[in-house]
Amino acid sequence: MNYVVENINISAKTLRFYEEQGILRNISRDEKGRRIYTRQNMDWIAFIRCLRETGMSIAKIKEYQRLFEAGNATFVERQEMLKLHKLEIQKHIEEELKHLEEINYKLAMYDLQKDEIEKNPNHVFKCHGMESSALN
Repeated sequence: MNYVVENINISAKTLRFYEEQGILRNISRDEKGRRIYTRQNMDWIAFIRCLRETGMSIAKIKEYQRLFEAGNATFVERQEMLKLHKLEIQKHIEEELKHLEEINYKLAMYDLQKDEIEKNPNHVFKCHGMESSALN
């Protein structure tokens, strides 16, 4: 488990949670009861992590796994599921970029007024659609 924890950047607690949820199965154990992860297990763990970090629920991952285990008959359904998830990720990224642009604009306003505020403590700072001045 230590190798997986260190190389996939996932906690042992999370791995156990995935096992408890049934989305990480067929993990072998050695004679001391320690988990032994195959390359296939590690690839699946990395994929689960990707899906989770991009907002997919455990329930949806279970559904994807069920479809995957059903074989090629569910190929199109799985592909569609990933396409929809991709669209959700893209929408989220676009929203985050808009927020980042707003923050960058506000920081630019700070940069433009920094010298004036340092020279004149009573300068009226303009930003956020509001004005503020030093409180004396």
